[in-house]
Amino acid sequence: MKITFDREKFQTAFQTAAMVAPSRSPKPILQNVKLDATEKATILMATDMEIGVRIEVEGIEVEQAGSIVLPVARFGSILKEVRDERLSVQREESRTVVQAQHSKFTLSSEDPDEFPTVQTFAEGKYHEVSARVLKELIRRTLFATDTESGRYALGGVLLEMGEKSITAVATDGRRLAKMEGPATQVEGHGNTDAMTIIPSRAMQLIERSLTDLEATVQIASRTNDVLVKVGPATIYARLVEGRFPKWRDVLPEKREAAHIEMSVGPAFAALRQAAIVTSDESRGIDFTFGHGSMVLSSNTAEVGDSRVEIPIPYDGENVEITMDHRFVADFYKVLGSESNFTLNIQNAESAALFSTDDNYDYVVMPLARDR
Repeated sequence: MKITFDREKFQTAFQTAAMVAPSRSPKPILQNVKLDATEKATILMATDMEIGVRIEVEGIEVEQAGSIVLPVARFGSILKEVRDERLSVQREESRTVVQAQHSKFTLSSEDPDEFPTVQTFAEGKYHEVSARVLKELIRRTLFATDTESGRYALGGVLLEMGEKSITAVATDGRRLAKMEGPATQVEGHGNTDAMTIIPSRAMQLIERSLTDLEATVQIASRTNDVLVKVGPATIYARLVEGRFPKWRDVLPEKREAAHIEMSVGPAFAALRQAAIVTSDESRGIDFTFGHGSMVLSSNTAEVGDSRVEIPIPYDGENVEITMDHRFVADFYKVLGSESNFTLNIQNAESAALFSTDDNYDYVVMPLARDR
């Protein structure tokens, strides 16, 4: 097998595939990216047996068809350090020869026939969603997943796909992020009771693959896994096991709450000031809204205290709540500084609901005021 390619374009695809390959594995073959080169297409593949990716790379000159496995660390370093525009890769028995204009590398290579199969997208039932919508759904929910505890169902993003919509939900039990966007159902896809909980790592890979925001993405959820077709890439992932919480029961009732209209820029600036005196042990900030102002206050015994006040267009009676400043900051970070939102608060014991006018809801559980 022998191919020649543009280094920068190839490097981008290789780096995406390399995200899946494990750095350590009882199966050393998985620490490689497999390349299949034919006259019709050149495809990069990687898998850790839980997540897999296939990426078709264009612009490859195939001088001799065949397959090869490329060690992620070594070959990735070559792509990074060599500055020549074009490289050639050739398989010679159990070796991989990488040739540049001014340098040459010979790497030991494993048998490509030992590399496991990575699934292709050949589904007749799926959902279609724009890359722009899906990227925003992932960006506004992924951060709220639980990556530390053993509650496996919280270690991914739940996708609910209806006839004309797709909803992404993530929670770690202390806060919950949910966003809905338009989607198209094809051949009745998604009409089951099965939960589609996609692992956080797979969601990160999908988001990274969404480079063409005008493209259309195909998502096929099956009993135990999901396939996502993103332009030249197909991503496979085993679904997270377990039952996702009944997230609709977590959303607070808006009718009985105080509705406080705010802008991200000044609210985030005030939060950062108030958080200066917080610590890892004392992360709570007291929020008080009423009579045209928002007051943020914090008191940490070993650090000190703070009080920050800004004007807001809310003239109602005082309503108070204590929240973890990190969770509130996460919400602000995924919105632009010019964005507006509504904060819905009932009382100090009820969860706070942050909402935007593009179907994004974010719930934060309160902290005890006598922390």
